[in-house]
Amino acid sequence: LYLVREVVLLSVFALVISVLFNPAIALLQRMRVSRILATALVYVLIFSFVGFSVYLISLVFISEVRQAVGDFSQLFERISPPLRVLGFEAFENVETFLVAAEGWLRSASESIFTAIFAIFGGIFAGLLIFFLAFFFSLEEKWIEGIIRAFFPKKYENLALRIWEKSQQKIIGWFGAKVLASLFVSLATFVALKIFKVDYAVGLSLFAGITNIIPFLGPWLAGLIIAALVVFDDWLKAVFILVIFTLIQQVEGNILGPILTKKIIGLSPALVLISLVVGGKLFGFLGMILAIPLAGILFDFLKEFLEKRKAKEQASA
Repeated sequence: LYLVREVVLLSVFALVISVLFNPAIALLQRMRVSRILATALVYVLIFSFVGFSVYLISLVFISEVRQAVGDFSQLFERISPPLRVLGFEAFENVETFLVAAEGWLRSASESIFTAIFAIFGGIFAGLLIFFLAFFFSLEEKWIEGIIRAFFPKKYENLALRIWEKSQQKIIGWFGAKVLASLFVSLATFVALKIFKVDYAVGLSLFAGITNIIPFLGPWLAGLIIAALVVFDDWLKAVFILVIFTLIQQVEGNILGPILTKKIIGLSPALVLISLVVGGKLFGFLGMILAIPLAGILFDFLKEFLEKRKAKEQASA
């Protein structure tokens, strides 16, 4: 298991996706749609929505980059004074900046093969997760069948009950993340509209999607949005960054813990510990899966200890 831990983690991630999609598939089945057709419809619709969202967000960045390239000289004159004050010598003039940019590109090109392998590794992992999740969803109650086959008869009902709770934890965790992401997206949209920032819809959608990534996602979104706004007005970008930080503080320290405690049953301290442990053991995917898996483990240990205590009291 340790040697194939990455494959196991991808399989668990695919299993989580199949559990999340299962209610929609079950709903279509109740409408007399076959399991295969229902699964195909759900996956096509959901991933089409994700693809459309990525396309909408990419249009924002492409438009901003084109505008920045077209107005490079004006842009340079606008952003160079505050950066020169901060001590960035590369922004003394355009010629110095181009020489420095050439050096940055040369150093970055040394790791080009590492970047290529990382991209293709991510694409392969994404495709593997997608196909595994799809095949998991095609089989109805296959986990229950495995539990009945491998668990002793006296532990069968306990294992099935834990699996049922596990599915509820996974769906509850995803619901909490969706609610938190909606809050971030709406609050970002209002802030961008107040400051009259272009492409408020695409940028707020980007902020909501990246909020799913623990720790890094929110800050990445804030920095990218501020970097795009700085092309228009650097003072406005500072205000946007401050407001985005406040939004993330509310979501991360108030809304997120409350939803996690309410839906999953984990205290904020356990949430933080599980995120750190998941990231340390399995990296990015480990951080995403940490909270639902910690909720499942917490329920399992709680039920196990309660049963052992009840047996001890009965024997006494």
